[in-house]
Amino acid sequence: MEDTLTSLTTWGYLAVAFFSFGGSLVVVAAAAVLSYMGKMDLYVALSIAALFNFLGDNFLFYLGKYHKEDIKPYFKKHKQKIALSTLIMRKYGVSAIFIQKFLYGIKTLIPISMSLAKYDFKKFVFYNIFASIVFVGVIGMSSYYASESIIALFDNFKDRPWIVPILLFSFIGGAFFIMNTILNRRKKKKLKNQ
Repeated sequence: MEDTLTSLTTWGYLAVAFFSFGGSLVVVAAAAVLSYMGKMDLYVALSIAALFNFLGDNFLFYLGKYHKEDIKPYFKKHKQKIALSTLIMRKYGVSAIFIQKFLYGIKTLIPISMSLAKYDFKKFVFYNIFASIVFVGVIGMSSYYASESIIALFDNFKDRPWIVPILLFSFIGGAFFIMNTILNRRKKKKLKNQ
């Protein structure tokens, strides 16, 4: 995150736009912290983040709808994630558009899965507007109000740099464990029903 803060102070709103297009919640949080520190304007940064997050998901939906064959080779290794994102989309419907914004690892796959499932593009765009605003608002405002704690946390990480890799691997391992548990439960239910 320190690198993100450095690039945001150097490149500012352009960096917020670029990384938000890819759905980065770290950039939204970093922009909120920098706004708290007086280096960015909070409302401008969050507006740019919401706009480019919205455009990024629409772009992914467009790719899935009109360029299926071109993107298939990139997702051969991610069949399990695509299956999970398809399950989320089928189970939660419109809510999946909101949920996917917060799920790191499959947030890029839900719009593609929805497009492959022939979800209506106009509906997706309509709900994606609100999902982008909610996502950026929740992450940005919570980071803004927790900025003092975040800054203190990074000061502690400077003193003890070994903590960051441990937390990162724990988070990634926990996310994979949860996804595998969900998929295994689905498989067992499916086998029981057959």
